[in-house]
Amino acid sequence: MTGRGTPSRFLQSVLQNGVGRYVCQLKRISLIFSKNAQSSLGARNFIEEGVVDFAKKNPGTVVYISPEPCRIPRIVAEYLNGTVKEEVITSKTSLQISELVTKLTDQSGLDIIRIRKPYHTDSPSIQGQWHPFTNRPPAAGVIRPPSDDTSA
Repeated sequence: MTGRGTPSRFLQSVLQNGVGRYVCQLKRISLIFSKNAQSSLGARNFIEEGVVDFAKKNPGTVVYISPEPCRIPRIVAEYLNGTVKEEVITSKTSLQISELVTKLTDQSGLDIIRIRKPYHTDSPSIQGQWHPFTNRPPAAGVIRPPSDDTSA
């Protein structure tokens, strides 16, 4: 936490992702819905239309379909870092659920917080910043503005 009261961190890669090949951070996604409830209509449509396409696009993500007698349909996303996010999909259309699943797939599981700087290094330079007089030979002496002494 900073003095502003909002959490912040330096920009970093999740589990060094991108150093080698890209690894999708979403490990498991579960769709929990009711077979009969009206609030689960969009979830049932998504299962019929879009869940197979999602599974083909994301072979590294396990998709669970759980028909349970529940009043509130939801999506539970589990990430590699152990984070579990639960999204309620009551009265959403198949397209809205597809967009939500895509958003959950693209996220890393970390909370969305303020980034302190858009760059960060683990080994900062100890030499300091460069300026025009960095490599100037000391024998050249100090440069001074011309004086108006005409008496000499």
